[in-house]
Amino acid sequence: MTRDDEFCNKAQAFEAADDIPTHAHLGNTIGDVINRRFGRRDLLRGALGVGAATALFGSTAILSASEARAGGQGAARFRFDEIASGNDETHHIAPGYRAQILLRWGDPITAGAPEFDPLNQSVEAQKKQFGYNNDYVGFVPLDAEGTRGVLCVNHEYTNEEVMFPGLGRQDKVAFAGMTRELAEIEMAAHGGTVVEIARGADGQWSVVLDSPLNRRITALDTLMAIDGPAAGHPRMQTTADPSGTRVIGTLNNCAGGITPWGTYLMAEENFHGYFWTSKLDFEGKPDLGGNPAAASLKRYGAPGMWYNWGQHHPRFDIDREPNEVNRFGWIVEVDPMDPAALPVKHTALGRFRHEGAESIVNGDGRVVVYSGDDARFDYLYRFVSAGKVTGDKAADMRLLSEGELSVARFNDDGTLDWMPLVHGQGPLTAANGFDGQADVLIDARLAADLLGATPMDRPEDVQPAGDRVYVMLTNNTRRKPDQVNAANPRPENTFGHIVELTVPGGDHAAAHARWDILVKCGDPAVAEVGALWNPATTGHGWFASPDNCAVDADGRLWISTDQGSGWGKTGKSDGLYALETEGEGRGTSKLFFRCPVGAELCGPYFTADQRTLFLAVQHPGTDGTKDYAPFGRESTFEDPATRWPDFRDGMPPRPSVVVVTREDGGRIAS
Repeated sequence: MTRDDEFCNKAQAFEAADDIPTHAHLGNTIGDVINRRFGRRDLLRGALGVGAATALFGSTAILSASEARAGGQGAARFRFDEIASGNDETHHIAPGYRAQILLRWGDPITAGAPEFDPLNQSVEAQKKQFGYNNDYVGFVPLDAEGTRGVLCVNHEYTNEEVMFPGLGRQDKVAFAGMTRELAEIEMAAHGGTVVEIARGADGQWSVVLDSPLNRRITALDTLMAIDGPAAGHPRMQTTADPSGTRVIGTLNNCAGGITPWGTYLMAEENFHGYFWTSKLDFEGKPDLGGNPAAASLKRYGAPGMWYNWGQHHPRFDIDREPNEVNRFGWIVEVDPMDPAALPVKHTALGRFRHEGAESIVNGDGRVVVYSGDDARFDYLYRFVSAGKVTGDKAADMRLLSEGELSVARFNDDGTLDWMPLVHGQGPLTAANGFDGQADVLIDARLAADLLGATPMDRPEDVQPAGDRVYVMLTNNTRRKPDQVNAANPRPENTFGHIVELTVPGGDHAAAHARWDILVKCGDPAVAEVGALWNPATTGHGWFASPDNCAVDADGRLWISTDQGSGWGKTGKSDGLYALETEGEGRGTSKLFFRCPVGAELCGPYFTADQRTLFLAVQHPGTDGTKDYAPFGRESTFEDPATRWPDFRDGMPPRPSVVVVTREDGGRIAS
C-alpha cells in the first residue's frame, strides 16, 4: 500500500486521513448545539453581542485591549512578561525563566545503557534509552520536599524520515526500506519511560541513572494484564493468549494522568494505524468485505496500515490475528514504584482513541476519570468507580477495574447529560449486536452512537479542577454549516475551542452538568474566523488547536497547542499559554513558551510547589516545514528544518522533555 499526497511526513498524512470521520450518524453535533444556544448569525459573523460578551467576560469585554491592560485587568493572576509569537529553529521562554533540556530521544535511562548513536541504532539500545515523541509527562514525588521524584513519560509515535539515516518517508514507497530491525526499533521507541530524577542545590534537575525504578515500557515486549468486564472475553483471545488476559505492549500513548494513589495512566490513542491487512480493494485500501467484525473495524478506522509492523509481527495483521486489534485502545495503569508489577489495561474505562485520562476524587470518595475520544465527530466520556478511595494503594489500584462508563450529550440550554454505557439499558442489547457488557466496552463508539451522544470537534485533553472540567476541542475542518450546534459552534472549525463544564455541588458523579464556551480559538482580528477572547488578549496571546492542559497549584489553567501542519494558517509555532478562567480577566490568554519549527507542545505538568514545570516538545523539525520560509521543503534525517535541541552536525532533531524553572527559584508565574 502506498500513499500519494503532499504532506511533509507520515504523521501529517495520518492526521489528514483521520480528518475523515468514521461516525456514520452526524446529526445534532456539538456545533449544532452551540449554534442553537448562542445564535448562528452572531457566531458566524465572529462576535457575540455586547450583552452576551459582557456576560461571558465581564466589563472588560467592552474595553480595548490597551485599556484593559492599562487598567490592570486581563490575566493579572499570571505574573510573567509575554513573549512574541512566531516560528524559528529554537524554543523561547518568558524572561526570567530557564528552559533546561532534561531528556532527549536516545538518552540513556539506566547506568548500563549505551550512549545515543543515531547512525548505529539497535533494538537493545533503544530499550534502555529514552523513547521517541514524548507526549504526556507526569511526576510522582519521592520525598516531602519534592526534590526527588519519578518522571513518567508517554512516547506516542515515530517519524522514520527524521529518525533513521537514508530512509525517507516510508508509507509513500510501500515501506520498502523498513526492515524487521527498523520496525522493532520503532516498537521499542513507543510506549513509556519511568525514570527517577532529582533537583540539585542549583535548582537544576538530572536523571538518577542508577535508580532501580528506571525502566522502559514498550510496544515490543512489555507484558501487560487485562482486567475488567472484557478480560477473558472471546473477542480478546488470541493464538498467543488464549486466556484473553495478557497482552504484549502498548502503543500510540498520547496524554494520560497521575491517579490520586500515585500510579501512572497511559492512554492508547490512534491504535488503528498500526494494524495491517493483505486484503486490498482495487484502490489499494483495506477490503473488509466478508469480515465478521467489519462494522467495528470501520468505526475504529482499522486497519489503518500507517506502520508495517504487521509484515514482521503477525499479531498486527488482522488477517492472521483478528482479535489483537481489540486489545488496544484502552487505558493502561502503571505502578511507577514497582518495576516488577504488570501494567494493567482497564477495560471498564472503554475502548476508543483515548487522548488522556485525568482523574479527581469525588466528594463521596469515588474516583472519576475523564477522557476524550480524539477524532472528528467523536465523544466525551466519563468513568465513575464503583468503590471509594481508601488510602491503601493496593486496594485503590483496583478502583479502575469496576465502575460505570458514560458518554456526554450536550443540550441547547447549556445542560449536559451523562448517559451510561450499560448492557441491557436502552438500545444496548443483543438485538443491536451487544451480547454483554464486554461488547459494549470493546465497541464503546458503536454503543455511544446508539445512545445519541454529541459528536464533538476532536475532544482531546479533559482536565477536572474543583467543580469545573475543561475540555480541549482541537479542531474539525469537516464540520459543515448544517452540522453546527451549541457546543461546536463553527463550521470548518480550523482553530478549535474550549468548553467548560460546571458540575452541580462539585459532584463529578452527577447525572447532569452545566456547560459553556470558555474561548473560541483563532485570530480575533479576522471576523470570519469567529474567534472569542477577552479583549485584553494580545496579538501574541491568542492561539489555535488547544490540545493538552494543566491546572497549577493556584488553580490557573495552562494550555499547550497542536496545530500540526496547520501552523501555516496562524504563522505561530505551537506553545504554552496561560489562560484566565475567572473574574474580569476570564478568556485572556498569554504566551509563555514557544516551540521550535515543526514541533508540538505536550505535557504540561507542574510540581506541587509550582517551582518546576515539565514540558514535552514532540517531533521538532517535522510538521509543516514546507511552509517555513527559511527552509521550504520536507525534513529528512540528513536535511532537517532544525537540529534542535543539540544543533550539532549529523545529529537529527530529537524530541525532548524540557524543565522550566524561575531563575530566582520562585513559583512559576506568581
